Amino acid sequence: MARTNIPADYKPPVDHDEFITGFTDRPEDRIDMGILFVGAGPASLAGAIRLAQLLNEEPELMSSLGEIPIGIIEKGKYPGAHLLSGAVVNPIAFRKLFPELKDNEFPFFGPVEKETVYFLTSRGAIPFPITPPTMQNHGNYVASISKMGAWLAEKAEALGVLILNETAGMKLIVEDGIVKGVRTGDKGLDRDGNPMGNFQPGSDISAKVTVLGEGTQGHLMQALIEHFGIKRPNPQVHALGVKEIWEVPKPLDRVIHTMGWPLRGGKKYNEFGGSFIYPMGKDKVSLGLVVGLDYTDATLSVHDLLQELKTHPLLKGILDGGRRADQGWGAKTIPEGGFYSLPERFHVPGALMIGDCAGFVNVPALKGIHYAMWSGILAAETIFDVLKSNRDPQAQGALAGYGIAIKESFIWSDLYKVRNMRQAFQYGFMPGTMLAGLMTITNGAFPGWRFRVHRDSEHPMFKGNRTYPKPDNKYIFDKLTSVYASGNRTRDNQPSHLRVRTDVPEIIAETWVNMCPAQVYELVEKDGHKHLEINPTNCIHCGAITSKGGRLTPPEGGGGPEYTET
Repeated sequence: MARTNIPADYKPPVDHDEFITGFTDRPEDRIDMGILFVGAGPASLAGAIRLAQLLNEEPELMSSLGEIPIGIIEKGKYPGAHLLSGAVVNPIAFRKLFPELKDNEFPFFGPVEKETVYFLTSRGAIPFPITPPTMQNHGNYVASISKMGAWLAEKAEALGVLILNETAGMKLIVEDGIVKGVRTGDKGLDRDGNPMGNFQPGSDISAKVTVLGEGTQGHLMQALIEHFGIKRPNPQVHALGVKEIWEVPKPLDRVIHTMGWPLRGGKKYNEFGGSFIYPMGKDKVSLGLVVGLDYTDATLSVHDLLQELKTHPLLKGILDGGRRADQGWGAKTIPEGGFYSLPERFHVPGALMIGDCAGFVNVPALKGIHYAMWSGILAAETIFDVLKSNRDPQAQGALAGYGIAIKESFIWSDLYKVRNMRQAFQYGFMPGTMLAGLMTITNGAFPGWRFRVHRDSEHPMFKGNRTYPKPDNKYIFDKLTSVYASGNRTRDNQPSHLRVRTDVPEIIAETWVNMCPAQVYELVEKDGHKHLEINPTNCIHCGAITSKGGRLTPPEGGGGPEYTET
C-alpha cells in the first residue's frame, strides 16, 4: 500500500473480539456480583448510589442479588485518580440523589456568580457583549471532578456498594449473545508478558447486569459496540483537554471562557476549541485548553499551546505571583460528536452504556457531568424495575427501558437541540460561528439535515510550522515535568498497553509525538533515519492515541495518574 499522510491508514492490528471471552474461572473461583459497574466515575457512582437507595427499600430483592449486590471496579488507585474535567457542574443529579442536602453541602467550590467570554488575539481580549445562551452558567457550580469522585465513592460505600480499586476490566464475558460479566486484568507481568514473583491472575466477575461507565474512549465499550454490531449515524469524534491548577495570590471572581488565539480559524487547520479559567475557592484557579482531535497540523501540541496561552496578558494578570500546584496537571479526551454520534441503542442483553462511554456530552454548553450522572440514575432505575418485576435482565430486550428513559429525559432533548453545532465548525471558525448562531436562534431546526463528519484519524495531516515558548519549568512547563505533576505512578516494567505501529511515515510519527501531552512517543535518530519509540510508562491514559490512529488498552490496575484536584 502506498504510504499516506492519513493516520487511519496506520491502525494497529486489533481484533476487538480479543477483548471478548467466555468464563475462564471455575464457578467456585468466580467473583459473583448482582450488578457490576465498570469505572468509578460520576456516571457509575451515581448509578450505584441510586440503585442502592432503591434496593435498601426492598431488602428481599437486595438479598436475592447475593453477597455483593452492587459492585464497582476502578482501574485507578482510588476513585477520582483518573478523573479530570473543567468543571462547572449543573447540580440537578446531586439534588436528585441527596434531596436532604443543601447545595453548599455538595463537593463544590461555589456557585458561578459572574462569567465572561472573550475572543482572544495574540495580545488582546475582546469580551462578548453577552454570554452565548448555550454557555450561560447561572445556577451552576465550580467543582473538581476528582474530588467529586472521592465524595461520591464515600456515599456509595456508606450504602453498601463494594468498590474494587486498582482493578482493570480487560475483557467482556459474553456467552450465547449475553454479557455475563467482566474478566479483570492480570497483575505482576514483566515487560514481555511473563509472570513475575508477585503475579496475580485476573478474575472472572459474573453479574446479572454489567453497566459500562468507563468514561471517554471506554475499552470494553469499544469491544461491545464492535461485537454486537451497534451503529452510529456519525462516527464519534473527540477533543483533547489539558488542564493546570494554580495557586494564586488574588481570587478570581468569575468563570472565564475564551475562543480564538492560539487556535487558527482557517478551514485548512480545522482547529476547534477554546480555553477555560475557573475559580477554585479564594486561592486557586483551574485553567485548561480543549482542542478537537480532527485538526490537521502535525506540529500542533495541545500541551504546548496551553503553555503559549499562559503568555497572553489576560492569563498573566490572573497567574502573576502564583505557582502551579504540585499535583496540578492532567489531560483527558472528551467525546464531542453529540447527538448524531450516539449509539443506535444503549443496551445489549445483560449490559448498559452510561455517561461519556455512551457519548452524553453537550459540547456547545461545555457540559457532560450531570448528563453522565443522570444516565447512571436512569440505568439504576431501569435495572431496579426489571428486577422488581421478576424479569430476567439478561433476556433479549429486557433492558430496553433504559433507552426509552434516555429519550424521554433532558439528556436527549438537550443534545438534540445542538445536534449539528459542533460539526458546523469543520468549515472554519467564522462560518462555524455563523451556522451555530442560526442553529441557536432556530433551537436546532436549522439546517434541517445531518452534517456528516469524518473520524479524527481520517483527516490528512500536513507539517506546519508551529513553535512554542521555551520551558523554564516555573511558568512554562515541558511535558515530562507535567507528567510528574499528574502523580503518574505507572510501573515501568509491565507489558505495553499501547497498540501503535512504529513503521509509519515521519508525518504520522510527528503527529503522535506532538499530540501526546505526556511525551509517550519520541522520534529518535538511528542509522541516519528517524524511528518512532514508545514510552508507555509516561502514559496518563488520556485516550488521544485511540482517536488519532492507535489503540489504548487498560494497563495494570493501579497505575497511571493519581489526580486529586483535577
